[in-house]
Parts: sequence; C-alpha cells; structure tokens
Amino acid sequence: MSVAEARAERSLLSRVMIGVLSLLAVGGCVVTLAAFAYGRNAAQQAYDRLLVGAARDIAESIDIIDASPVADIPVSAFGLLALAVEDRISYAVRDAEGVLLTGYSEARPPAHGAQPGREPLYFDAPMQGEAARYVTILRRFSERDYSGRVSITVGQTLRARNAMALEITRGALLVTGLGGLALILGAFLVIRSAMRPLERLADQLLARDPYDLTPMAEDGPAEVAVTVRALNRFMARLDRQVGSMKHLISDTAHQLRTPVAAIRAQAELALEDDTDQLPQRLERLLRRTRSLGNLLDQMLSRALVIHRTDNAPPETVDLRDIALLVIEQRDHEVLAPGAEVELVIGETPVQVLGDEVSLCEAVKNMLGNALRHGKSPVRLGVSATGAMAEIWVEDAGEGPPADLLARIGGRFERSAASRGNSAGLGLSIVRAVAEAFGGQLNMGRGEAGFRVTLALPEQGTSMSTGDTA
Repeated sequence: MSVAEARAERSLLSRVMIGVLSLLAVGGCVVTLAAFAYGRNAAQQAYDRLLVGAARDIAESIDIIDASPVADIPVSAFGLLALAVEDRISYAVRDAEGVLLTGYSEARPPAHGAQPGREPLYFDAPMQGEAARYVTILRRFSERDYSGRVSITVGQTLRARNAMALEITRGALLVTGLGGLALILGAFLVIRSAMRPLERLADQLLARDPYDLTPMAEDGPAEVAVTVRALNRFMARLDRQVGSMKHLISDTAHQLRTPVAAIRAQAELALEDDTDQLPQRLERLLRRTRSLGNLLDQMLSRALVIHRTDNAPPETVDLRDIALLVIEQRDHEVLAPGAEVELVIGETPVQVLGDEVSLCEAVKNMLGNALRHGKSPVRLGVSATGAMAEIWVEDAGEGPPADLLARIGGRFERSAASRGNSAGLGLSIVRAVAEAFGGQLNMGRGEAGFRVTLALPEQGTSMSTGDTA
C-alpha cells in the first residue's frame, strides 16, 4: 500500500488525535521552555540574595584601624553559601584605590565597577575555569583619618543554581506530563464518543438494502444531522432517477409492444394483399409509424425533463424568451400546417427560477396538445398574477369533459378525441416540470376557450396580462 493510500484510509479519529497530539506537543515544548526559564530565574534570584547577604556581612565586619580599612571576615558570612557543598566560593575586599585588602585577586568587578546608587552589581565571570556568579557592593567611610569607599565582591560557582533550576523544571514537567497524559486520555474518550454517531450512521448505511432509498432518521448531533440531510437529499434525487429509469423501461416494454405489433401486422398484410390494397396498407403503416415516433419522442422528452430537473441547476429564465423560442422553432407548423398560432406577451420581464430546456419541452407539449385536440386559433401567452408567473396555451375549443379533466396530466392518459394520435404523456411532462420548480399545472376556461397554464413562482417585478405581439 502506498503512502497516499494509507493516508486516504486514515480514520477521522486518528486524524483528530494526531491534531490534538500535535497541539499538546507544541504546548509541551512551550511549557518546557517556560518551566526552565522560570526555574533558572527562581534559582538565580535565590542565590543572588545569598551572595548579597554574604557580601553585606563582610561589609559590616570592616573597621578603620590606623587610617586603613581592616576586614575581619566572620564565619557566618559564608554559612548559607556553604550549603551548596559542590560549589566553590571566592571573595575580595578592595579599598578606594582598588588595592586588594583581603581575598582572592581573581574576584574582580568589571572595569566600570559598582556605582553609588546602582548597587548591588551582579556579573558573570569565570572562577578557576568554571562559570560563576559575582556580586559587588560598596561601603562608604567618612572619618577623620579615612574617607572613601570599600568594595566587597563575593562569587560562587553555578552548580547549585543549575541543579535547582533543573529540579524546578523536572517538577513542572512531571506535573505537566501527568496533566498532558490525562488530557490525551480525556481527548481520546471525548473524540471517540463524538465519533459514535458517525459510526452508527456508517453501520446503518452498510446494513441497508442497496435498493432502499427511503430517508434516514435525522437524529444525533447537528453536524451529523446535516450529513444525514445531505444523504437524504441525494437519495431522493437518486430515487427519482431510478424511478424515472424504471418507468422508462416499463413504459417502453408496455407501450411499444402494441404499436410494433401493429406495424408488423400491417407490413405482413401489405405483402400478402393484392396491389389494389397496397396504398391503403401503406397509409395505415405510415400512420402507425408516426404514432410510434410520437410515443418515443414524448417518452424520451419526459425522461430528459426528469433528468435535467434533478441535475441541471436552476437559473433565472424569462418566460417571454421561452415563448419566443418555441414559436421561432416552428414545430407547430409541421404538427398542424395551416393552424393559426398567436403570441401574447408584454414588455415587462416575467422571470422564474427554472431550466430553459425543461421549460421549452413543457411549453412545446402544451402547444402540441392544443393543436392536436383543440380548435384554432391557438394562443401562447405569458402573464403574471400576484406572486406567480404564468405561461399558458389557449385554444378556441370547449376542452375535455369535467370527468376527464381530473385525470388529464397522468402518464398515458388519453382522451377519446385523440383517436390514437396521442401518447398521453404531453401534460404529464408539463406537470413534472411544474412540480420540479415549485409550480403547478392549471386547466380550465380562459378568456376565449380552454386554457392550460404552467404557473411558477415569479422572480422579480410582476406584470399584468400581456399585450398581443
């Protein structure tokens, strides 16, 4: 398995845990540095106070004898410093001219020395080849036989300081490490608990029948519910697509059997009859072929419309453009030569949210239905009523009877007036388009006859009934 494949198969739990561990590792590094800095600073402050204390004890022991400062170093001055048994100590007492009175010559303050008002002066310098910390303080004398400053310098190596800093750091790291382990364990348990709804969702999906596309229960946390809603929407679209394919297959098997058998029978009769009957047989054969072609066109149109409503994103469409496009394609002139078709639109846009191809198919079927079963003249118009935008087709006929009107719009629903020339899918396509874009299909009496209306929610400014174009 390649690295990319292993990375792709990494679970969500491991990804979150890696992220948490990374954050804790960075935090641990920051805490370690902070603990070390704190320990070092605390040790330095503690031992610096001891150095100052020792230097002040020595300063208090200095007296002026025979016009010269004399230091009687008390044992207590180095009592506390002697607690660091591994460290070495150095000291020096110098008069105002810098002459060493007592101590070690290497215990020397920096060149600028301690300044009055700016003491004690701390500095780092080597002590017999080892790093050490020094402090220098001043004691001022103003007597008859001696006037001036005496400097006292005390130093100590850094072993005890470093040991104290490391001890503080280790203690802080121990507490931090235990807290980090507790945080890791707690984070694992919390994340594991948070992932359980996803695991249940995965188990439910795996346990489902491949043909079960019913919606899933939207329970659990909000993040999981969002995923479930997205899955339900996807399964609903997939169910419509599968249903459309099932309908297409079953409709094809059921509806094509009769016309194909009729065409075959007419062809066989044309071969067997005498030549006098041949024109009549050919005419029937042509009529059956046209009927079969119309059936196939409408079945494929319905499948196309259902497919596009689920896959093509809706866009803002002007219904006037749809009406103009249908008229300019001149399909009605082939379907009903000589029929009068009138376009009724206005100057104000009538916009809806839909798919141009699906709307064109719906309007073509509305117009074709009126030309086949209605009476001329036929009008194709666009208007707006309240919050709804309408594109309608109206013929001069009375329309179907009331009992048939309730059934029209279903699949393969034909009227008696169709005389076998209709596949019964035209208004079914219109109804499918209306439902896909939140509209409805209305049928009833119009201004001058029977009207079929595709009504959709309007997007934008409404308009009144259009003017004749």
